[in-house]
Amino acid sequence: MSLEFSSWLSDQTTSDEIRLLRRVGGMEAKSTQFQTMEFAKTAAYGDVLVLDDTIQSSEVDEYLYHEALVQPAMITHPDPQRVLIIGGGEGATPREVLKHPNVKSLVMVDLDRELVEFCQQKLPSWHQGAFSDPRLELLHTDGRAYLAQQEAKFDVIILDITDALEEGPAIALYTKQFYSLCQQRLTESGVMVVQGFSLSPLKWTEHATIRRTIHSVFPVVRSYSIFIPSFACTWGFIIATNNIDPANLSHGEIEQRIGDRNLADKLKAYDVVSHTGMFGLPKDLRLKLAQLGHILEDGKPLVFE
Repeated sequence: MSLEFSSWLSDQTTSDEIRLLRRVGGMEAKSTQFQTMEFAKTAAYGDVLVLDDTIQSSEVDEYLYHEALVQPAMITHPDPQRVLIIGGGEGATPREVLKHPNVKSLVMVDLDRELVEFCQQKLPSWHQGAFSDPRLELLHTDGRAYLAQQEAKFDVIILDITDALEEGPAIALYTKQFYSLCQQRLTESGVMVVQGFSLSPLKWTEHATIRRTIHSVFPVVRSYSIFIPSFACTWGFIIATNNIDPANLSHGEIEQRIGDRNLADKLKAYDVVSHTGMFGLPKDLRLKLAQLGHILEDGKPLVFE
């Protein structure tokens, strides 16, 4: 069987693997000051957003990623009223936060104005009107600089940022010094959550390095994961607090918070069962994540090991 590659979207999932998705429509591409972005229609995953040649989000399964990123952190906090998102350009991350009626203020800081405006236009099923919610304040500036200038504190900080490439603008958002700044800007029961790269027994070093770096600042750090079909892998997340262990929340606590906030009918993937399951990592992976190693710091080379 021969393939006409011009009708296929390529996605390099690791340094040793690549896959192809059949396109069923044209592709719209654009470069911003910070990244290249493409919008394509595929047979398997519907509309797909591609950033710097990597699939970022797909119409069919974006809810898996965004519910996994947002909901465990929001449920871990007993009453999240003031929330900060750094990144989140598609608009699905604020969509998930704003499902919580106790949220009074949501600040979203995304450096790339062009990306956000592109997503507002092209991805209405992602943001579902979140950008028009009066609780949302949208800023286009450097996330770290914004935090450094803040005096007010947040109940939840969500870091939905691009992968930490050496030459990328997000590198300063993966260091010990930045996580320390986040800790200083959290309330006493505050929660921070980070998207944490692919996570499996075969690909775990990036996640482990970020987790280790966060653990050098926060006393309570937990990894969890969910399989994302459009990513072709299990994706990891890292949640950190000063005093609350999200993995030890009782079923009753989780169910009560979901019920009190009228979330059950608004969530497709997340509930008390999936909360518990996401924190259940395999034995060999838990042992790998417990190893000692490198910590990311300002002014030092970006090394994942």
